[in-house]
Amino acid sequence: MTIQVSIALAKAKLSELLARAEKGEEVVITRYGQPVVTLTARKPSFVLSAGKRRLGVWEHLNLHTPVNVFEPDPKDEKWMDESIFPDKRDG
Repeated sequence: MTIQVSIALAKAKLSELLARAEKGEEVVITRYGQPVVTLTARKPSFVLSAGKRRLGVWEHLNLHTPVNVFEPDPKDEKWMDESIFPDKRDG
């Protein structure tokens, strides 16, 4: 179904007109009775399911993290295992 609205009405009802276009209606905005613009919904390039992540979303950036980046540095392992509190000595 196609509906025609004036620019003034389109300004006042833009959210409603966008919702109708998303539902599949064709919305024609007119100026002095002549069609100027047609609103139609775009198809999404991808669909995300609620609560699920899409794998490979950052692949286009070529960010490859080496596996060993999550391993501790051998130089730091020693002090990581030591206590942060000084030894109590009887004095």
